[in-house]
Amino acid sequence: MSTLHTDWQNRYAPTLDDFEALASAALAALPEPFASLAADVTCSVADYAEDEILEGFGMESPFELMGLFTGIGLTEDGASPQTGQFPNTVFLYRRAILDYWAEHDDNTLGEVVTHVLIHELGHHFGFSDDDMEALEAEADAEEKS
Repeated sequence: MSTLHTDWQNRYAPTLDDFEALASAALAALPEPFASLAADVTCSVADYAEDEILEGFGMESPFELMGLFTGIGLTEDGASPQTGQFPNTVFLYRRAILDYWAEHDDNTLGEVVTHVLIHELGHHFGFSDDDMEALEAEADAEEKS
C-alpha cells in the first residue's frame, strides 16, 4: 500500500464546525474600523444555498454560490436596525467552497473562506459585486507591479 493512500485513508472533509472556526478566525483578524462595523453581522455556515435562493439568482447548481449576504447594508440605513428586522448575516456554503478550493490549488482553504467572507461583508459595507471586482483587479495589478 502506498504512503499517499495511507495518508488519506483516515482523513475527512472539513465539517460545518471547521468552517465556522475558519470564519471566526477571519472575522477576528479584520482590522479596524472594519471589525467594529461588522461586529453585529452574524455568520452562518450551511452545506448549500437553499433552492429558492439559487432560483432567485438564476443558478442551476448549488456549487455556483459560495456565499451570500442578507440584510440591509450600512449605506442603506443598516447601521440602525429596525424592530423586527433580522440581523445582517453572511452565509458561507461549505460544499461550494470546497469544490472551488479543490479546483484552485493556489490558495489554502482558510484563504478561500476568508475571501468569500470578506466579499460578502463588502455587501454589508455597501459595495456591489462590480465594485468589489474592480477593487480586486486593482489590488492584483498593484501586487504584480
